[in-house]
Amino acid sequence: MPLGFTSKVFQVDTLDLDGKQEQIVKGGRHLFPLLPKAFEGISQIGVIGWGSQGPAQAQNLRDSLIETDIRVKVGLRPGSSSMEEARAVGFSEEDGTLGEMFDVIRESDLVLLLISDAAQAELYPKVFAALKPGATLGLSHGFLLAHLKNVGDKWPENVNVIAVCPKGMGPSVRRLYLQGRSINGAGINSSFAIEQDIDGRATDIALGWSIAIGSPYTFQTTLESEYKSDIYGERGILLGAVHGIIESLYRRYVSQGMSREDAFLHSAEAITGPISKVISKQGLLAVYEAIGADGRREFDKAYASAYPAARTLLEEIYDEVSSGNEIRSVIMAGERLKRQPMGKIDGTETWRVGQAVRAKRVEEDIPLDPFTAGVYIATMIAQVDILLEKGHPYSEVANESVIEAVDSLNPYMHARGVSYMVDNCSTTARLGSRKWAPRFDYVLTEQSYVQLDNGESVDMSLLESFKRHKIHHVLAECAKLRPPVDIFVE
Repeated sequence: MPLGFTSKVFQVDTLDLDGKQEQIVKGGRHLFPLLPKAFEGISQIGVIGWGSQGPAQAQNLRDSLIETDIRVKVGLRPGSSSMEEARAVGFSEEDGTLGEMFDVIRESDLVLLLISDAAQAELYPKVFAALKPGATLGLSHGFLLAHLKNVGDKWPENVNVIAVCPKGMGPSVRRLYLQGRSINGAGINSSFAIEQDIDGRATDIALGWSIAIGSPYTFQTTLESEYKSDIYGERGILLGAVHGIIESLYRRYVSQGMSREDAFLHSAEAITGPISKVISKQGLLAVYEAIGADGRREFDKAYASAYPAARTLLEEIYDEVSSGNEIRSVIMAGERLKRQPMGKIDGTETWRVGQAVRAKRVEEDIPLDPFTAGVYIATMIAQVDILLEKGHPYSEVANESVIEAVDSLNPYMHARGVSYMVDNCSTTARLGSRKWAPRFDYVLTEQSYVQLDNGESVDMSLLESFKRHKIHHVLAECAKLRPPVDIFVE
């Protein structure tokens, strides 16, 4: 569907992204006084769930609306172990800000359904039945839409259905919001989507929600485009691919004679340190410029060998997501997880060595390894290319493939390792990372590196495509809206 929106409350700006016009709303704490108007007719916002997004969004909304009469109330299952966590940050039964989830749904005008995707698939009929006529159902992920398509069901006709989807894990949403107390506009960017608007208020409610959780800027998408790009991106460069890349590079460097500590420095530390920082502040081409003439030869051969293998696997992932297969697999896994929880993912030699390396880290000594940069950026560009070919908005492509990786997720891995990054995300993301990371490790080790080591030719024209890529202009424009501070994780 063609994108475009107007707001009765907030200023709408236009971005030129490589010749395509996209509308955005810039956030900031100076807009908090407009929130009552955006939320007109809403006396209670129910935040349902306490997983990755629930704690951050509930606290951010409460803090942003503290000068208003709008109540933010958390709804959880009776006996939930998260009750104590919610009480610890100031929600309580005594003051009416904590309650049983279906009671909270029944009494709320805006219901933010932030329970796990598997729980949404299981409980949505009861959730739909509990919604007030005329209420607004809010989602931070399009997973439920994908599930409804799979089972042939639909939304209730008497409610608004909207989404606000932060481009980062829940802890990032809270951390940058807190940093923004002293620096206006610090936060995590969000996309928004209007799936059903029964009263003409859905857009302003969604924009108010996004601003209230601290989004520096909010861009438009559709719920279908969001779930496809998000679930795909998690399995790709955001989580699964970066994990697989690091495992493959670490072993390669050790086999070539590096010490284990140096192998970790040249793989994981290089990606989460200088490579991510340069991309975040200056863009992808700046990495290429920073490695020098000798390094570029290593970058070129790594890029040209990694891109085809990564692209083939990323095409498979997109097909699995868009067909509904990946959604079905998450739901089936939810049943298994009731019997056997997910195992740890940081027990390999790579991450055991990484603990010691991080303990004595000197940031300035981390190498910007050109081969590592070539593999990582090739996979990133392969993901970008597939999303662009599938018609996703430029802003969504940039956020789901580049910005979220370097500004929100990789800093968590840099702080404490892969598990700290992956397992602060949703169950859907955690499952996807575990499923696809080994596949990236495999295709790089068995195809890309073998091709190089055997002296086989690679398609060097891929480098010219990279240098001329439209994503560079898109990132340059998006960088103008970058949060004014780096996320502080440690």
